[in-house]
Amino acid sequence: MVSDEGGEAGLTGAIDGPAELSDEASVTEEGTELERTIGLTGGLSIGVGTMIGAGIFVFPGIAAGRAGPAAAGSFAIGAVVALLVALPASELATAMPKSGGGYYFVSRALGALPGAVVGLSIWLGLVFATAFYLVGFGNYAAGILAEAGMPVGGSVVVPLALVFGALLTGLNLFGTENAATLQNYVVGLLLAILVLFLGYGGLDALGVFGAPSAPERFMPFGPLPMFTTAALVFTSYLGFAQVATVAGDIKRPGRNLPLAMVGSVLAVGALYVATIFVATSAFGSAALAGFGETAIVEVARAFAGRVGAVAILLAGLLATVSSANASILSTSRAVFAVGRDAILPPAASRMNLRYGTPHVALAMGGGPTLILVAIGEVEVLAEVASFLHLVMYGLICVALVAMRRDEPSWYDPDFRVPLYPLVAVPGAVASFGLISFMQPLSQGVGVAIMAATAGWYKYYASDVSLRGVL
Repeated sequence: MVSDEGGEAGLTGAIDGPAELSDEASVTEEGTELERTIGLTGGLSIGVGTMIGAGIFVFPGIAAGRAGPAAAGSFAIGAVVALLVALPASELATAMPKSGGGYYFVSRALGALPGAVVGLSIWLGLVFATAFYLVGFGNYAAGILAEAGMPVGGSVVVPLALVFGALLTGLNLFGTENAATLQNYVVGLLLAILVLFLGYGGLDALGVFGAPSAPERFMPFGPLPMFTTAALVFTSYLGFAQVATVAGDIKRPGRNLPLAMVGSVLAVGALYVATIFVATSAFGSAALAGFGETAIVEVARAFAGRVGAVAILLAGLLATVSSANASILSTSRAVFAVGRDAILPPAASRMNLRYGTPHVALAMGGGPTLILVAIGEVEVLAEVASFLHLVMYGLICVALVAMRRDEPSWYDPDFRVPLYPLVAVPGAVASFGLISFMQPLSQGVGVAIMAATAGWYKYYASDVSLRGVL
């Protein structure tokens, strides 16, 4: 499961450099930090498992209503933007394979203040996102019970989400390998269901099982909605950076980090585009828009009746489990890294000596998440999480430009971005530009959080200097 060594892909030709870091625990002057227990399959599971969610189980109907069949192009545009960030993040991660991901890169390249804003903001952003995933879990669980003839209504959504959030936090406390193994199995089953669904739907659309579907005009509303819809659905691609956040747990980081980040974007992008093709072929964009957020369930019901609907509801349940699990793991590593650098009190980086996990950081992630779940209204907070991630993505691209410009003696990445300026600069512009398409409330909350984190840095950690420090 997590101890895989196979799966070499096309990126390996661009990966070179000195001998890989060992699979043993990372070590600093203060002793052991984290044991490297996650292999390539585990890294891919974190990236894929975090991203597969809204892009398949929420957005198809909404996106088709906005852009028609061109919504498939919207998801393809989102994948390109994600790749423009994943490649710079891969280079920085192989040079600095430490827990904290974007926070670590930005703080070492741009300084402690930008790093603190990114690190603290991503901590809170991941808390918001995890709460959103857990509430989604409760909704899908209630949907499965209803399809099974036990309509329980919305009263069980929050209790189910709270119980499962506590269980996932506990699982992460008892060992990273346990959480990664769960992630591997959940994502494997999820992908199996989706491949069967998309395979059958694709053959149906081509007329193998019936009459071929009459094709719609690809851009019924013109080209502009394809791009504005890309801004909406980009939230589906926020998971690849979680791989970098747990870099301190990854085996052979010089090889596995780039393969996991870039590979997860390519795999998920292909699934999203295929899903829109199947869905619009089955019903047409107008009918999908009428189904709204349940569109993909209705497509599955049309293919296989109640069995199909239950299978997709189960896939949605698995998707929320994998997203929540990966986000809890990543949240704890972000808090751990910020605490280790003294931007938070030192207790935040304490380790549980028995299980080798950052138990205080897990509590600082899991506790606020459960509070937000209890509140229940987390949709706006999910978009705030996207806002904060996009700020981090833009600054990751800026950090790569800074590192390439300065080239400090310790900067020796195993992977270097091909066509570097043609990737990093558009990646920064696209990341910051997508923020302008968000609703004003989310923009305002995101700016307020960043201002608060900057204020915390000035109050508590203004004497911390991290630039160029490994």
